Amino acid sequence: MIRLSLTVIAALTACQGKGGPQLAGKLSGFELPEATARPSFSLRTLAGDPFDFQARTAGRLTLLFFGYTNCPDVCPATMANVSAVTGRLTSTERSQLDVVFVTTDPDRDTPERLGPWLQQFDREIIGLTGSAAELEAAQRAAGITVAFRDKGTDNYNVFHAAQVLVYSPDDSSHVVYPAGTRQAEWAADLPKLLARWGGQ
Repeated sequence: MIRLSLTVIAALTACQGKGGPQLAGKLSGFELPEATARPSFSLRTLAGDPFDFQARTAGRLTLLFFGYTNCPDVCPATMANVSAVTGRLTSTERSQLDVVFVTTDPDRDTPERLGPWLQQFDREIIGLTGSAAELEAAQRAAGITVAFRDKGTDNYNVFHAAQVLVYSPDDSSHVVYPAGTRQAEWAADLPKLLARWGGQ
């Protein structure tokens, strides 16, 4: 599929991503040239409640991923790999972590579809949606290229950023993780990320 340059790091793709800058020390992710602030955007939960991302996740380790339920590979693989590891964290570690999934396909990813899809991975994943304009604003706030559809039929693909954005307890992003990050890498890194760069 087509690959285009993304702001800062990853590939824009319907389903695939690739690497970027230098490794962040002993972490498996890719270090950003400089820390970026936790973004400010507002969407809606699957129950229809407002969700201010910056305020609701402040001071917490947060994994943010933009994707869609009809994605044939990267989205389910990413959520499965992350969830397999978060399910093995201690209760104290898990209580400090938010995993947030934002749909890039609001027309098909209704709450009735997205909710069960996320729950098959982890019932604690926060699913968010919104209007096309709100979702575009959220992606721009996060510093990634805005997703777009191909020109297919109802079974269209959505080309979207494939990396997992990580916001540390200091409310900054220092490292991001490309598509294809393995369970073993998440297992090694999540406890480090909980302790690194301070907290509140």
